[in-house]
Amino acid sequence: MARILVIEDEPNMRKLISVHLRAEEHALVVVGTIREGLAALETQDFDVVLTDQKLPDGEGLHILEALAHGESATALVVLTAFGTVELAVETMRKGAFDFLTKPFAADNLKAVIARAAQYTLLRRENALLRNAVDSLEGDSEIHGKSTSISKVKGLIRRVGPTDATVLITGETGTGKELVARAVHKMSMRAGRPLMSVNCAAFPETLLESELFGHEKGSFTGADRVRYGLFETAHQGTLFLDEAGEMSLAAQAKLLRVLAEGKITRVGSTISRDVDVRVLVATHRNLLNEVEKGRFRQDLYYRLAIVPIEVPPLRERLEDIPALASYLLQLIAGDLKMAPRRLQPKALQQLQSYTYPGNIRELRNLLERACILTSGPEILSIDLPLKPKNSSSPVFADEFNLRDALAEWERDAIVQTLAKTQGGKAEAARRLGLSKSDITYKLAKYGISTADGEVKS
Repeated sequence: MARILVIEDEPNMRKLISVHLRAEEHALVVVGTIREGLAALETQDFDVVLTDQKLPDGEGLHILEALAHGESATALVVLTAFGTVELAVETMRKGAFDFLTKPFAADNLKAVIARAAQYTLLRRENALLRNAVDSLEGDSEIHGKSTSISKVKGLIRRVGPTDATVLITGETGTGKELVARAVHKMSMRAGRPLMSVNCAAFPETLLESELFGHEKGSFTGADRVRYGLFETAHQGTLFLDEAGEMSLAAQAKLLRVLAEGKITRVGSTISRDVDVRVLVATHRNLLNEVEKGRFRQDLYYRLAIVPIEVPPLRERLEDIPALASYLLQLIAGDLKMAPRRLQPKALQQLQSYTYPGNIRELRNLLERACILTSGPEILSIDLPLKPKNSSSPVFADEFNLRDALAEWERDAIVQTLAKTQGGKAEAARRLGLSKSDITYKLAKYGISTADGEVKS
């Protein structure tokens, strides 16, 4: 079944086309002018546009401009009463998929529409596949060689080629979506769509519509049939992030899909078969949610066929050098700047932090440091982090405060001069010192800025 926009100004021809195409169970929107057709394209997605060549307000091929502008994969079929070789060549040259001459045979109309819908599907799948190839290479996005992350990679390699449902658990920001993408990439469905949805981002009624689709008129604002993610991901993979936030009603529908491979759109009584692999992620302990009556026990056991727990960053701090290097490359590309590198002391500081926000917080820290630092290196002063397990410093019984303050002051001056490429005036401004103060302190601590290089 395809979604088709028909643009035809003759009432009898509109009726004839509608009868033939609805007999094939296609969903139709029928209008009579280019203006109405463009308005429909702004609000709805179609698999095929069937348009008359001559319309009251212009030529049907003008629709191609709108499709090209929106980078749509929708195939256009032109209907004309004046079929010539020249017209066919011109129509195809401008980007139409095919054309039909009036009067047409019903079987010919159905065949052309079926080919056009298949062409649209292939173009969309190719785009998805290109995106997947660009961003995915198995578990290559999961960086690190610690024991805990190596265990995760091993599970991905074992479960990926199967069709098993996978429950991915872990704290927020640990990279659960990366694990889901790696599982999909290693599966037999890698060339099919990977769709994802954050279940916590939708209220109960909208989440059901998002997952299972809805019929026209099923609720206020449902002005057209909508395909849900299960239908869109047919023969592919659906990733349900934060599935622990689903309502009990949505859980019951999800359980039916997993048990029977069938979905029912909101507002419909008709069951539709779907072939979708489901991957689920949550930061919650679902067994605790089961005990509290907030999550179905039967659904839990359907989901947790293969559980994968993603460790928090604080439990694999030895992976931070590899993670930081990878993230700095990504950040440089996103910000369109030369890659920054971490000073050894800065890397040491990163490895002494507990990361309540996990990898997401690490990226945030590095991105901010890349933006604020002016030199090629990220210094420890650019990372205002509190070392792990130390809400306040612990001092020895005898502690020379004067020496400690002098060492701290010297380090602050050296790092600031490095960020200003040896510019004493700018360093003084950043440190809140006068020119005479910084000159005195440079001499005091034996710091040289010859040739713009800081030496101490």
